[in-house]
Amino acid sequence: MSQKNPTESELEILEILWHSGSATVRQVNELLEHKGKNVGYTTTLKMMQIMTDKGLLSRIMDGRTHVYKPLLQAGTARNAMIDRMINAAFGGSAMKLVLQALGNHRATPDEIREIRAVIDQLEKEQDIR
Repeated sequence: MSQKNPTESELEILEILWHSGSATVRQVNELLEHKGKNVGYTTTLKMMQIMTDKGLLSRIMDGRTHVYKPLLQAGTARNAMIDRMINAAFGGSAMKLVLQALGNHRATPDEIREIRAVIDQLEKEQDIR
């Protein structure tokens, strides 16, 4: 598996590390349990060891404790996931994804303004007006 394609379980761990910057296995495990994930310490440890082997995390020693940091940036991971989803579910069409998302969920007025601003910026960058 590519470094840019973490599994769903790996993404949960990455989300914790993106938020905290670094953490021990115990800290990650406690936060997973706080989120309602019924996962044991040894399972979290094994997952994080695998993620280190895959190049998703780095591990440094702090005394007798291993501290893990994400090597994969949040934006990179999310972009790769969105690209996979667009290709798999929408035939490569970003427009179909956006229309589906807007059709399934009611956007707030603030979200609509933000969407308009993004469209205006894209038009300006591509000079398509």
